[in-house]
Amino acid sequence: MLKKKISKVLIGTNNKGKLKEIKGLLPKSIKTYSTLDFDLKSPAENGHTFKENSLIKSKYFSKKTNLVCIADDSGLEIDCLNKKPGIFSARWAGSKGDFNKAIKRVYRELYKKNKNWKTKKIKARFVCALSICYLDKTIASVIGKIEGHISNKVRGKNGFGYDPIFIPKKKRQTFGEMKFTSKCKIDHRSIAFKKIKRFL
Repeated sequence: MLKKKISKVLIGTNNKGKLKEIKGLLPKSIKTYSTLDFDLKSPAENGHTFKENSLIKSKYFSKKTNLVCIADDSGLEIDCLNKKPGIFSARWAGSKGDFNKAIKRVYRELYKKNKNWKTKKIKARFVCALSICYLDKTIASVIGKIEGHISNKVRGKNGFGYDPIFIPKKKRQTFGEMKFTSKCKIDHRSIAFKKIKRFL
């Protein structure tokens, strides 16, 4: 841990949805910066786990800006697809980040696995790794998960990424149907944040 209280943090993401969500979770007393303020592109994410990729991003952006950086790597794991798309969740959306394309691919893969998949409860989870680094030093790195299942159709226009097809356990709405504030109280990012906030 750093000896002095963190007063400034770079949020290491070029994803506007993640930026908004992480900014909302951080204490108001912390001044936040985004990668857009420094015109930074994301590094190659060549880790084998969410945690490795979140550390790659956090260290890279911290070294580029000389600021403490909090970075997330997150994605959707679908059990019957061998936990795919997993760490490749964003890559399934292509270079333009088209998650309509990614969602169609999820449905195609499920159909290939089982033509009657829509009648089944397809178990899935969202996973989030959050890491705080200062230059090469890791201050904290944690994992948050939320279990649920895949909706058999796209529902809701809120959220981002795979939110419109994920129904959290014990809920009826997809993340895409929930109000932003309701989703942020229960999702994988907030679960991870509860574990990391003592470092801030």
